[in-house]
Amino acid sequence: MRVTFWGVRGSTPCPSEANRRYGGNTACVALEVDGEPPIILDLGTGLRSFGETQPTDGSFRGTALVTHIHWDHVQGLPFFPPADRPGARLDIYGPVQEKGTLGEVFGELMKPPYFPVHFEDLRGEITFHDVVDEDFAVGEALVKVRQVPHCGPTVGYRIDWHGLSVAYISDHQAPLGLNTVAGSVLELCEGVDLLIHDSQYTLAEFAEKASWGHCTVDYAVLVAKLAGARRLAMFHHDPSHGDDFVDALQSQARCLGAMAGVEVFAAYEGLSQTLHRS
Repeated sequence: MRVTFWGVRGSTPCPSEANRRYGGNTACVALEVDGEPPIILDLGTGLRSFGETQPTDGSFRGTALVTHIHWDHVQGLPFFPPADRPGARLDIYGPVQEKGTLGEVFGELMKPPYFPVHFEDLRGEITFHDVVDEDFAVGEALVKVRQVPHCGPTVGYRIDWHGLSVAYISDHQAPLGLNTVAGSVLELCEGVDLLIHDSQYTLAEFAEKASWGHCTVDYAVLVAKLAGARRLAMFHHDPSHGDDFVDALQSQARCLGAMAGVEVFAAYEGLSQTLHRS
């Protein structure tokens, strides 16, 4: 299974010279297995770059697993040409919303006057699926969906595909004590080959923003440790954290990970890794 990071930022796009190495696009990760349509994790602004690698002749088929519909996780859809072609198909899964279906609420974000076109104006077939606390198949992949603490309806995903497993917890509100983990999160992450997890704040930042829906780098390592994850990808980097700052956080997290038996790295835009069966 190939895992490619097309956007690793949280909150807002922030391209600049200061974060040239890690990138400034928001959440988007592609999972690919030869001979099968891709599975896309979130539809942030990194989706545009992923689209440049996909067919634009109407043959595109893919599935998107969206954690929640905050802007930084959905605003890439109208800039994804592979889905804007007759014959193309994109299935979008996301959490059940408090007001309306996923498609209805998503549509409120992408319509005039906020955006020139509605998602229904895209020429491909885009189908929305409301999910929460369930398991289903996408081709040969098995997908597990569970609720994750955050601001508003939010889920995380576990994908088991050809004997390999990835858990994706992009936005995770940690408890104030930073010492317990929701059972639903641990269920998603148990023993995975790769955990992609919110690592937005330092301890000092969390003290000021404890209710903003995210967690610390230390907490991400704790989740990986308690779940027995083999590797941890630090993700959803804060827009104020430049390359050097993220480097320092990665060094800190690797020390913690070494003590916990978890390999840790900071995800960056363009990073592509191939997972292999052990």
